[in-house]
Amino acid sequence: MGPELEHPLRYDLVNELHARPSPRLSAPATCVFVAFKEPLDAANRDRARDLAHLTQLTSRHGGPRPDPHESHYQGRLGRHDLKWESHTEFVTYMALTAGLPIRPFDPSAVAIFSQDWQAAAPGKRVAAVMVQIDVLPDDPADALDRIGTWFARDSLTAVWVLEEAALIASDFRIDADGWMRFALFVKPGVGDGRIGRIVHRLVELETYRAMSMLGLGRVRGLSSRLNELEPRLSAIVDGMTDETRPAETVLQELLTVSAELEAQAVQHSFRFGATKAYEAIVMDRIAALRETRFRDRQMLTEFMRRRYQPAMRTAASAETRLKAMLERAARAGELLRTRVDVERSAQNQLLLERMDRRADLQLRLQHTVEGLSVVAISYYVVGLLSYALYPVASRMGVDKAYLIAGLTPVAVLVVWLAMRQVRRSLHGHGSPGDL
Repeated sequence: MGPELEHPLRYDLVNELHARPSPRLSAPATCVFVAFKEPLDAANRDRARDLAHLTQLTSRHGGPRPDPHESHYQGRLGRHDLKWESHTEFVTYMALTAGLPIRPFDPSAVAIFSQDWQAAAPGKRVAAVMVQIDVLPDDPADALDRIGTWFARDSLTAVWVLEEAALIASDFRIDADGWMRFALFVKPGVGDGRIGRIVHRLVELETYRAMSMLGLGRVRGLSSRLNELEPRLSAIVDGMTDETRPAETVLQELLTVSAELEAQAVQHSFRFGATKAYEAIVMDRIAALRETRFRDRQMLTEFMRRRYQPAMRTAASAETRLKAMLERAARAGELLRTRVDVERSAQNQLLLERMDRRADLQLRLQHTVEGLSVVAISYYVVGLLSYALYPVASRMGVDKAYLIAGLTPVAVLVVWLAMRQVRRSLHGHGSPGDL
């Protein structure tokens, strides 16, 4: 088959399925993971700066340079295998090393990500994870003894995963050096690919948990603003029945509150959507581990239900509250606009009635003026005709008074007919009222 049959994106989309494979690890090993995010508008960040930061790291350790057109990178940097990925809002670095440090979770294990290099990152660190992978002792109680010295007991989570192929433990706390610790004990014979997938899910679990909880900080500011706007909106709605206040004034106040609510919705819509997506990924990663209880220890689902889900419900509640206030403001706006329309219709009706009365007065005045005009014109016509016909009347022996008396009704009738004809010509064919 020729290439003209293929969609231009077909191969790129298929290759994307295989672009970010999980690492392959054999116990014992150490995984160090960091994620950086721009504080503001991270989705539209300058990704060239991310690539420059990655290039600085690879150059420092003598690794191969990254492809500027790729959103992922894998390479060997000294004794570390580095995996870099660029996501919508953040970038992640994962360094894998064979063996364990001399002391459990020793800070020397994170030396590849030096403090000066992290400080030069384009964004801020939102996740920093150290995973220590070891072989599960013959007696799992020995692993439990070690875990008890590494993690805080009040928040310790320890579970079997993948049909008891491995044991995971963490307290989901940040240590003095800024790292969250996970301990992973795998049974002998567990494949390198399976170990790599478990580690990948653990670091993703922490990264997406952190990203989803970014919405909680935004929600606190939003809730404070909604607490200010809700009484104003309630006062406007409660005062809509007050006939002493003009509806247009109330509507203007409502528009001010509605504009502020719309602005808040625009500012937080992306974060609300991202929070839901990240929460879904967190729960998916937990489900993929297929955890079962280890001894009487707390499970991941229990920890998330008690510590994580309330934060997500708080974010969802704020989103619901904002939507409800927007809908309430919209309904109030419709009612106020209806009231304004009714008031304007009443005003227009009064205006039309006044115009009708004014037109009636003008018509009466016009008829009065026309009557006076007929009298005035007739007076002058009679005068002119009397002067013109007086010699004839003298010869005929007709008195001037009788002449004027006879001319007056004729002149009035002729002038009236002429005025009527003029009015009809101005108003078209006239109307029965003109008769």
